[in-house]
Amino acid sequence: MNDVTGQAPDATAAEGGAGGGRRGRGGGGASARRAARTQSGSGPKLAYIRRALPEYEVLDEEGLALIEANADIVLQEIGIEFRDDAEALAMWKEAGADVSGERVRFPKGLCRELLKSAPRIFTQHARNSENSVEIGGKATVFAPVYGPPFVRDLDGVRRYATIEDFRNIVKLAYMAPSIHHSGGTVCEPVDIPVNKRHLDMVHAHMTLSDKPFMGSVTAPERAADTVEMCRILFGSDFVDQNTVLINLINANSPMTFDGTMLGALKVYARANQACIVTPFILAGAMSPVTVAGTLTQVLAEVLAGAAFTQLCRPGAPVVFGTFASSISMQSGAPTFGTPEPALVSYGAAQLARRLGLPFRTGGSLCASKVPDAQAAYESANTLNSTVLAGTNFVLHAAGWLEGGLAACYEKFVMDCDQLGMMQAMARGVDLSENGQAMSAIREVGPGSHYLGCQHTQDNFQTAFYRSSIADNNSFEQWSAEGALRAENRANQLCRRWLDSYEAPALEPGIAEGLSDFVARRKESEPDAFA
Repeated sequence: MNDVTGQAPDATAAEGGAGGGRRGRGGGGASARRAARTQSGSGPKLAYIRRALPEYEVLDEEGLALIEANADIVLQEIGIEFRDDAEALAMWKEAGADVSGERVRFPKGLCRELLKSAPRIFTQHARNSENSVEIGGKATVFAPVYGPPFVRDLDGVRRYATIEDFRNIVKLAYMAPSIHHSGGTVCEPVDIPVNKRHLDMVHAHMTLSDKPFMGSVTAPERAADTVEMCRILFGSDFVDQNTVLINLINANSPMTFDGTMLGALKVYARANQACIVTPFILAGAMSPVTVAGTLTQVLAEVLAGAAFTQLCRPGAPVVFGTFASSISMQSGAPTFGTPEPALVSYGAAQLARRLGLPFRTGGSLCASKVPDAQAAYESANTLNSTVLAGTNFVLHAAGWLEGGLAACYEKFVMDCDQLGMMQAMARGVDLSENGQAMSAIREVGPGSHYLGCQHTQDNFQTAFYRSSIADNNSFEQWSAEGALRAENRANQLCRRWLDSYEAPALEPGIAEGLSDFVARRKESEPDAFA
């Protein structure tokens, strides 16, 4: 038992919520749960961000046109490989592409024409309709870390992740006010066979949280299992007509899509579920060392992969994704929080808006091995550019450590504090009568102070963002309270969140149906750990 609360969570207990608001919440403990969350320090839930700030742009019209023209050259002359998927190659040939072996070359304008059917904005429905999110436009959605095989736990131990760690991080994402999404593979539970762990992971998202979540992409049949579980949770008719899943489809950069990713993409796109088509870029290794060269390759890869979703089902939601980092040209190790990937993110966001697709990038990325100053400034640099770029879906928003190799409990909570700050900043400047504060200026006049005026009294509780992690007290008080560092305070807060966790209610029949499906699928094939 590795549960940091000291109790093994029961993921199969009857829990709650509505299938997108249609099935009734079940249970009457919502107010008690809100009270417990506020007492624990997690605070009231925040809706996904609707940005009032303008997007920060680094390319002018001439620069954007140049990148687009270069991407068209890549698509026409060099091409993109679609490996180990004969059906995909046949679909492209029928659509008018030049297919030679596994290399696909695209007539100018073909991919853009196909993408005209993709929605600019779509809703991902949660089983609790209050937690559904909008993807695209001026919306920004924060989702947790994705994919680490290791965790750094609350005892400071770096170890392989387990299903209990996975469930704990899902609980933390559910508790965190500034996390809008449950995410996907928040860590890799290596204590469960590879061919079966997706069932436990999706089950955890469905039962331990009522926020939207991501599906499995490690094999087409696992994607199909995810869709079937959603049919149990939401109802088949609702899933057929609405988007309840968003899924990460990585290009195998440079300029390659493999059969595993293509297989998952086909399952989800044909089921009208969203795909984030993301070139995974470590510039200098997987793309050119220049920003413009990287943007050219990113655009070409996204155009090909995103257009393929429309061959599978016109109108299926698709997101322009990029994961952009650089490498140390001395050691080859990935680096984060540096200027060049920020410029790639800004430029890619502009290209996505011109293409008419929602955009994904960024997060709270760092290369540090512990939640220290390096982790803080690298993550802050990445997160700030993520928000200012106008990113719609932010994966890795909380918990990322060690270049993505580890999910860290303490850093998860520290990152959530920063996400709250970004949410406050994204609201922009309040120019209402209250925001103008003329009554305060008149009341105070020259030479006095604002502490006691009526406007301050009316607004002091909400006027400024209040960090749940930072210590702003005197040195003497800080010393008397144990001289705790930020990560120590995050450790305490994380434990409080997990101690006060209460699962959202779920109709017993749905809970039983999900458990039965998981059990049947696990029994249907032998364990495989590779």
